[in-house]
Amino acid sequence: MTSQPDERPQVAIVGGGLAGLAAAVALADDCRVELVESRRSLGGRAGSFRDPTTGESIDHCQHVSMRCCTNLADFSRRVGIDGLFRRVDALHFIGPDGQRSDLAAGMLPAPLHLAGAFWGLKFLSIGERFGVARAIWHLLRLRETDDETSPTIGAWLRRQGQSARAIELFWNVVLVSALAEDLDRASLSAARKVIVDGFLTNREAYVVEVPRVPLGELYGDALLRWFAERGVAVHFNAAARHVSHPDGRPQLLLDDGRQIRPDHLIVAMPWHKLHDVIDAELAGRWPWLEEVDAVAASPITGVHLWFDRPIMPLDHAVLVGRLCQWVFRRDVTPTVNAADVPAGHYYQVVISASRNLAGRNRDDVIAEVCRELAAIWPAAAQAMLLHSRMVTEHAAVFSTRPGLERIRPAQQTVTHGIHVAGDWTRTGWPATMEGAVRSGYLAAEGVLRCLGRPRRILVDELPHSWLVRKLVR
Repeated sequence: MTSQPDERPQVAIVGGGLAGLAAAVALADDCRVELVESRRSLGGRAGSFRDPTTGESIDHCQHVSMRCCTNLADFSRRVGIDGLFRRVDALHFIGPDGQRSDLAAGMLPAPLHLAGAFWGLKFLSIGERFGVARAIWHLLRLRETDDETSPTIGAWLRRQGQSARAIELFWNVVLVSALAEDLDRASLSAARKVIVDGFLTNREAYVVEVPRVPLGELYGDALLRWFAERGVAVHFNAAARHVSHPDGRPQLLLDDGRQIRPDHLIVAMPWHKLHDVIDAELAGRWPWLEEVDAVAASPITGVHLWFDRPIMPLDHAVLVGRLCQWVFRRDVTPTVNAADVPAGHYYQVVISASRNLAGRNRDDVIAEVCRELAAIWPAAAQAMLLHSRMVTEHAAVFSTRPGLERIRPAQQTVTHGIHVAGDWTRTGWPATMEGAVRSGYLAAEGVLRCLGRPRRILVDELPHSWLVRKLVR
């Protein structure tokens, strides 16, 4: 008995980051999907690598989700990895004096659910708390479009009378880690998205979800099994060399000389690599390509530390007014690896928009990080540092400058059969895992429309509370 040939349309996807993965998952039941990835693993920037000293799989940088990330949650449920996240209902802020303040929802409806916790932020004076609350109220009611003449969030905050201290201790802490960009570079609209949709509109929106496993495992074997069960072909170490459109049909040429002529092609590559593979004739049809290619990148640095003992009683902390922005305790049981080196207790520190580290000596940065941790927790001062790594992703995210929304392209291009995906495309979100998944879903919707099978894949954002709907008209 011979099997019937698969008559479904063929879709090729370039890039195994979250955008490409989301598109593949969304199309797996309707199309013959072939995904090509230049690396040896999936996840793209949300990936891991093996530390040769400890033998552990560690992330390039800690990634977290929030409950407002509805499409990332949908993606995780579809492929069965949603149980690999742990929910964090209270965010632990550590002020400059070492005092801890927790941010957790109270009994009031959104947008007032965090008011009690906000009022308990000990590192802000009463006057600063009133001033910050007033600026948040204005952001909630703001109706400002984003163009090149729009102010940065830093300029807007100063117009609102925010003091330098309030900007450093509150706005920097919340926004730089979310946008991975300095406040005097980041757009007002991107900052508003973080504050309003991330904290104000729904009681659950602010809740953080942290992967329980390294990202390489999160987007690893379970996902590959899911693809295999649905006939999705995944090719590793397969780099795209050239994308063109001869004879009215997409053509993808790989570095190994293989040629793919699918019915539809989704190019889910980072924005700064796209120009290198797009055919000159295609580039002439896409006026946005040159502008997107010029979009600046913002770096994120992860500092990985292994101590001989636990250094803090918390699973995470948000550090206020310091070089370190977040620190996460990774639950690794101390072991001895093959080289007889104790693995120790593993912590990861995140420093977003880390341009100020450029040119600094690695050991000096790690020493400063350790001093900051020791100034907060006595156990850190007594602990011995067994091992450390510092990893900087120089093009971690695109810079959310004012006017960026104008040049972010839609996922369906003017060239029939060719689509683009990536957090840098028009998603309505800044550079986040949620934005990447949204772009993949939107690209998949575009493919299905072209095939005459229109279907909504994108998941709605969290509903606004009744009070928010009343306040924001």
